[in-house]
Amino acid sequence: MLIVGASLDILGGHAVLIRHLIDGFAGNDRVRVSFAAINPRLPGPLRWLQRVKFVRTMATQVAFAIALVRRVPSVDVVHVFSASYFSFLIGPLPALLVARIMGRPTILNYHSGEAADHLEHWPLSRWLISRLSTLIVVPSAYLVSVFSIFRLNTIAIANFVPIEHLPFRERTFKEARLLSNRNLERLYNVACTLRAFKIVQTALPRATLVVAGDGSQRAELERLSKELGLRNVTFCGRVESEKMPAQYALADIFVNGSDIDNMPMSIIEAFASGLAVVSTRAGGIPFIVEDGVTGLLVNRGDSGALAQSVLRLLAEPALATRLTRAARLKCEESYTWEQVRAEWEQAYVLAASAKR
Repeated sequence: MLIVGASLDILGGHAVLIRHLIDGFAGNDRVRVSFAAINPRLPGPLRWLQRVKFVRTMATQVAFAIALVRRVPSVDVVHVFSASYFSFLIGPLPALLVARIMGRPTILNYHSGEAADHLEHWPLSRWLISRLSTLIVVPSAYLVSVFSIFRLNTIAIANFVPIEHLPFRERTFKEARLLSNRNLERLYNVACTLRAFKIVQTALPRATLVVAGDGSQRAELERLSKELGLRNVTFCGRVESEKMPAQYALADIFVNGSDIDNMPMSIIEAFASGLAVVSTRAGGIPFIVEDGVTGLLVNRGDSGALAQSVLRLLAEPALATRLTRAARLKCEESYTWEQVRAEWEQAYVLAASAKR
């Protein structure tokens, strides 16, 4: 089985989940996994090409295509991770086409919270997905419902985290130590989190916020932090996945202000680590965060409600403790490798049998 997707050179949910899958299947006699990166590093003498604007895209695409042509014939199933819009055209589509030409079944593993808009306004993508995918796998019931609108059948296999590396710790919730762990892109609306933190810090001057992640909005968000007069805000930039448990361990409350979302790995990691979760109701988040049971939810863009939910947890530590215990239990029951391994094995068998 060949997994096709982003390497950890592009830090994000896809790359982290791919690494977890590869690690999970290591030593498995039934499923042997290899990996082809959509962003391969060129060999030493040619690597300079990937430092030249415009040239790097073409050079990387050529290297990716060569890797596919070489490796697809030797596998039984091609498992392709996919996002939306142009990302679908650049990475998943070439893999699906090469697999079809070489007679190999495919699993399109679609994760984007932008699926509804993508499928509605990019009819060619919708047609290609239906024609080139042997099986479509999504991580949540939310995306199952989205794809069904467009008469595309899917199966749901949840995202998972290596819970053994995310030790649970109960907090006293006496301090306002907040954490945001989302890429700094517009759809995740980290600006909403900063505005919420302004309200929190007005009430609790010693409150702290760590912003982990990087992206195109970093400079804009740093300017906003200064304009709001925020103190004790740390922009960490890119944090490697193996270093994130330390960040979770230092925080008490996970704050997420996204406008568009599906099934964030960061929320599941916060569940596992014992952080109380406060989030907007964006996309598929209500499918994993049950309001008042495993976290607190507010409407998208409502920084005031986001802040009041944080302040409520700090004022009601018994509530925060109840939420975190329930969230950890939910994580253990639904979002570990032990829970999803058999589902992935079954999906691979189902896809492989389609070629016969």
